[in-house]
Amino acid sequence: MPPKHTSSASMDPQPPKATDTPDVAQAPGVTEHQLIRFRREKLEKLRELGVNPYGGRFETTHRPGELRADFKEGLKVRVAGRIVAHRDMGKSQFFDVADIHGRLQCFLNGKSVGEEQFEIFKLLDLGDWIGIEGETFITRTEEPTVRAENIKVLSKSLRPLPEKWHGLADRESRYRHRYLDLIANEESREIFLQRSRIVAEIRNFFHRRDFLEVETPMLQDVPGGAAAQPFETFHKALGMPLYMRIAPELFLKRLLIGGFDKVFELNRNFRNEGISRRHNPEFTMLEAYWAYSDFDGMAQLVEDLICHLAETFCGGLKIEHKDAEGNIVKTIDLSRPWTRKSYRDLIRDIDPGWFERTPGERRAKCEELGVETRPEMEDYEITQHVFEKLVEEKAINPLFVTEAPCELVPLAKANPEDPTVVDVFELLINGQEIAPGYSEQNDPEAQRSALEAQAGEEIQRIDEEFILALEHGMPPAGGIGIGIDRLLMMLTGAESIRDVVLFPQLKAKQE
Repeated sequence: MPPKHTSSASMDPQPPKATDTPDVAQAPGVTEHQLIRFRREKLEKLRELGVNPYGGRFETTHRPGELRADFKEGLKVRVAGRIVAHRDMGKSQFFDVADIHGRLQCFLNGKSVGEEQFEIFKLLDLGDWIGIEGETFITRTEEPTVRAENIKVLSKSLRPLPEKWHGLADRESRYRHRYLDLIANEESREIFLQRSRIVAEIRNFFHRRDFLEVETPMLQDVPGGAAAQPFETFHKALGMPLYMRIAPELFLKRLLIGGFDKVFELNRNFRNEGISRRHNPEFTMLEAYWAYSDFDGMAQLVEDLICHLAETFCGGLKIEHKDAEGNIVKTIDLSRPWTRKSYRDLIRDIDPGWFERTPGERRAKCEELGVETRPEMEDYEITQHVFEKLVEEKAINPLFVTEAPCELVPLAKANPEDPTVVDVFELLINGQEIAPGYSEQNDPEAQRSALEAQAGEEIQRIDEEFILALEHGMPPAGGIGIGIDRLLMMLTGAESIRDVVLFPQLKAKQE
């Protein structure tokens, strides 16, 4: 809390009680074209006064929000920010400056800054960047404030800011003009600040456990590590086609072969597939590999990580998701122990006789269940489609799905008791896959057979260099992949992946 107002400050200037007001020029009926013209006229007047409207270096002592949060009177300070509110009292001017960390009230008049700088300030608008040098005080209404003694114009904004509750409510505009979204919407600012902090803590979590962070190629001559459609490009100097990676897995495993026992990479993957609430063509993925571990060890690792993040950033293991009005729409309970259940048992919960049915009967059952299928789907793909629609999308609290069919995960090790399934988990939370984890296949012959079965007629797409590396011996290991964007959706309550990606891919805007 800021210190109480003292009697010695009783003569300090006081701000009006009115709420934030826009530029004088922003009256009803004024067009955006006129506003831009007004601002350009002010720009020229600044230049006529010998002022550089796009100033240079300005050393600060505090950020606006941080100074306000830990406020003390009588400090000499230098702060800078964008003007986001202005209250014109004639000879006295109150205005708020802000950056992504918060805002702070400032005060000036001709006496405090001199008539020349006072006239310069009158040529500024909402949205302009300004540097202020002055002394802190608290008004009678206990508002932390800086009394400006010198000001410096840092950047003149030629376009008006979006109206707070009207001008940037449209989601398409928020995604396409993210910089305006960050100016206008506190919720968006907080999500992306949280994203940065959470990603930093994920790195710290793995560093504390002696995992080595590495970087592997994003341009690959054979895209591998997942079954997905890659983006294609061509390297002119080498005269060869290349692909944006769909996963870093096969290169990270080469590092296990090279003797690195704990490695992770946190970086972008690219998949030339559909766009939806849960999918963006480029997305952030963490993959980690731990020699001598297995899928059980990796399940414990990912459970520890997510619980640690929830306790650190969400205040506990129960995360409430709210709508725009603040109503709770669902609560995700991360309390331990997390449920584990086999893939087949989850399908049997939907239809006890599913695995005794013929392929044709399974297709008919899908119609009864309201799950659409396509003629080209393999039988195992039909089962997986039922799983995605009736298990995955309904799993709100954590669920480890184990013992998946071997056709779905060709890079995992077969279960020694039932070779038709592999030793894996798929972690579901918030109605979507958050992380898969495997006991990694380290038998080169078994790996080749599994990749050939997955590739079908496209045998040339098998990464022979990876098979060659495996033949030199890879230790048994566990591996995980964590979809960072989806994890952030769960932790922040964001409705769409586009709400946690600063610049999501959008369709080109039609002129």
